[in-house]
Amino acid sequence: MTAVTYLRYEVLRNFRTWQFVFFSLAWPLIVFFTVAGPNRQATFIGIPFPVYFMSGMAAQGAMVAVVSRGSLIANERTAGWTRQLRITPLSTVTYFTAKVVCGYLMALLTIAALCAAGTTLGVHLSAGGWLTMVGLLLAGLIPFAVLGILLGHLLSPESLLPAVGGLTVLFALLGGAYGLQVATSGPMFDVIKGLPSYWLVQASKAALGGGGWPAEGWIVIAVWTAVLTPLAVLAYRRDTSRV
Repeated sequence: MTAVTYLRYEVLRNFRTWQFVFFSLAWPLIVFFTVAGPNRQATFIGIPFPVYFMSGMAAQGAMVAVVSRGSLIANERTAGWTRQLRITPLSTVTYFTAKVVCGYLMALLTIAALCAAGTTLGVHLSAGGWLTMVGLLLAGLIPFAVLGILLGHLLSPESLLPAVGGLTVLFALLGGAYGLQVATSGPMFDVIKGLPSYWLVQASKAALGGGGWPAEGWIVIAVWTAVLTPLAVLAYRRDTSRV
């Protein structure tokens, strides 16, 4: 199996799994219109509420899109598909690249749908603002993509689905994706700012300001990625050594 063939197979399967499409795309849209529609004239922490909530729902949907790749990995392990792939010329790098690419394709679709939905409620950003927000969202998803791979090699398919749902909701809630900040100062706020989901949601503020994240945001994303990546590699090697 060539790398192109495998990637095509993964992309097709990606959009045939209705659970992933619903929770990463349809559900954030439903919540966005339900909450932001009646509050289109409101502001939140100095940001027009539809802009803030658009970013928050895009962040949650994109997190689900990339972390849920772990469910496919867990299913493949259980079905013995991983064993079959190991005896083909397909490299490990190609295998995981396909998973990440598919997650990002779904994330991009989710972000695009939320941006389009935002414009219907009066969200107006400059071209640079849109590019800034989307770019920061994609950059902030890197540790979540690694987290999905890690969970896929640690958990069973039965336990992974609720784990993905619970973790993404928790990250979204603490990050302020639902238009409610758990804390705005003090030690708790310092903890929240150490979460990558917080900086995903802050992409809207960066877009309005015409800049990007402060150095703290990039450091948080880099640290989470640096910590999770070797853990994911270790979990993969331990898992495949038993195959």
